[in-house]
Amino acid sequence: MTKRQGLRLDEIVNHLGGSLEGDGSVIVSQVSSLASARAEQIAFLVSPKYRQQLQATRAAAVIVPPQFAGDTVLPRIVHQNPYAYYARVVTLLNPALQRPPGIHPSAVVNSEIPASVSIGERVVVGADVKLGENVTIYPGCVIGDGVSIGDDSLLYPNTVIYHNCVIGRRAVIQAGAVVGSDGFGFAKDGERWIKIPQIGRVVIGDDVEIGANTSIDRGALDDTVIGDGVKLDNQIQIAHNVVIGDHVAMAGCVGIAGSTKIGRRCTVGGAGMIIGHLELADDVHVSAGTMVTKSLRKPGQYTSIFPLEEHEEWLHNAAQIKRLAKLAERVAKLEKQLEKMEITS
Repeated sequence: MTKRQGLRLDEIVNHLGGSLEGDGSVIVSQVSSLASARAEQIAFLVSPKYRQQLQATRAAAVIVPPQFAGDTVLPRIVHQNPYAYYARVVTLLNPALQRPPGIHPSAVVNSEIPASVSIGERVVVGADVKLGENVTIYPGCVIGDGVSIGDDSLLYPNTVIYHNCVIGRRAVIQAGAVVGSDGFGFAKDGERWIKIPQIGRVVIGDDVEIGANTSIDRGALDDTVIGDGVKLDNQIQIAHNVVIGDHVAMAGCVGIAGSTKIGRRCTVGGAGMIIGHLELADDVHVSAGTMVTKSLRKPGQYTSIFPLEEHEEWLHNAAQIKRLAKLAERVAKLEKQLEKMEITS
């Protein structure tokens, strides 16, 4: 859809579904929050704590869940998941910028590509590369030999895809991301480290988004695998031979060490760390800042963050934690003594 000045509410509902209540001829040109919305903008309510803002908003229309549909007289789109609906409305009102198809004269392309592909300034495309229809590659990207990229994928500036890696359809790879760099593999030989060639690939499914400056290492022997629908934030490190299941989401600065297997629909909060050779079951959710040091076999929320407190109090509590092992031994001895006393009495 081409960019327009705005859309009528009934047009939006025709595109996206939902239930329209009120004047469907109202035109909205942009999405905003309840608090900052202006005329010709549509706002959305997700949490009950913003109900007062719903009463005061200056928005032309709102997106609300069914339980709050009666709380406003504004024209409204009613949907069970207003946050997801808002995301789709933003996409509808703000279509992605389109680069024209074709190869820029400054690009170096060593493979045959479809006419629908857009290759930007100073891009390098290696030999035996397979690009799907409507792939867009922004300036400065490097695509190694034997790479495959599926239809409708988008690579932002200075992305690097190493040789033989596979990227599915509709991928979005943000600027500076690196896919297929060598995993951290070295063998100790006396005082020296011997580099182990990393001969696996990175294989990425469909509808995956990779954040800016995120790195995904190729496998040492087998492939590093990223499932369908995975969303990775900025500055994430995925080590060699990691396997990530479908529809996993990870926030910024997460680190996943080598050969870890992560199930479907898992989430990892910002700066979460998972050590190597572990397994996480489907639907495991790791809180921000958490260090995972053992496999998690059951779905659920896991947290290992020590609560924030003033520094002096933290030092005091940390000192007590150091004594826990000795205290546990003393308690065990006391329990044994009590058992003996009960037997003899």
